Amino acid sequence: MITVTKTVKFDAAHVLTNHQGLCKNLHGHTYRVDVSVAQPADDDRDMVIDFKDLKALATEVICDRFDHAFIYNTESAGEKEIAAVVEKNGMRTVAIPFRSTAENLAKMFYNDLKPHLPGLSSVKVWETTDNVAEYKV
Repeated sequence: MITVTKTVKFDAAHVLTNHQGLCKNLHGHTYRVDVSVAQPADDDRDMVIDFKDLKALATEVICDRFDHAFIYNTESAGEKEIAAVVEKNGMRTVAIPFRSTAENLAKMFYNDLKPHLPGLSSVKVWETTDNVAEYKV
């Protein structure tokens, strides 16, 4: 089986409410997202997917929505307050119904991409150059 991977990046801010470490404070990351697509064993084509098409889809589904936004948990009163101030000042937010950990983002991105990519095998979300979460089924 052959697997191809396209990497896209976006910058965003978030906060991890109820976390005991420094990430309880508002901070940002340059997120790197690796989207991997596998070719079925019975497929003998010489290309799994055009990298240009994979980049366009990952950009549309992930980067266009999240780039330069404040990602916040709609279940957190504190994060909703921060988001209200951000929005009031004309800045971008993305509301999600869970904590914005790399693990949760990887799972969400996978589920958002899967309807468009039947061969999707995994999504990795890198918060830093050495911290990564991977979601695959």
